[in-house]
Amino acid sequence: MELLVFVLASMMVLAGAVGVIAYRNPVHAALGLVLTLFGIAVHFVSMEAHFLAAVQVIVYAGAIVVLFLFVIMLLGVDRAEDLTVEPFQIQRPLAVIVGVAISGLITAAVVRGRSTLGERVDSGVPSDDNIRELARSLYSDNVFAFELTSVLLIVAVVGTVVLTRRQRGGVNK
Repeated sequence: MELLVFVLASMMVLAGAVGVIAYRNPVHAALGLVLTLFGIAVHFVSMEAHFLAAVQVIVYAGAIVVLFLFVIMLLGVDRAEDLTVEPFQIQRPLAVIVGVAISGLITAAVVRGRSTLGERVDSGVPSDDNIRELARSLYSDNVFAFELTSVLLIVAVVGTVVLTRRQRGGVNK
């Protein structure tokens, strides 16, 4: 089973990486990057590094790629496409099949795990002391640096908007 997860996650990473390079549309390339980052998160889960997998999904696949897409849309480098023309005829039926499969997996997981829902399991694995120590350090000792970083990101976004704003009628409004 581990070999199958490794092979499937590696195929996700490679397909996403090839998509980043091969797609001409920058939005599609960014979605290829999302596929690559999710594949890496699956690798982290298979190595039982659940915190790193969560950070991978939340920070990189979530925030960074959304920032890329924001800049792509802001700069207008994406081209307008005719939405009545469907480039891949198999796309919608495949999406329905994948949606039904994911719903089935979630239902099976809920049904199978319902009996252990309220139990506390002692697996012999150390508790979440590392996560608590990281949170204590980040939100108490280094809270100023953390907040300063968020202010710098907001200033960068505002600066990008100001610099890329198009002029109307020769006067910048």
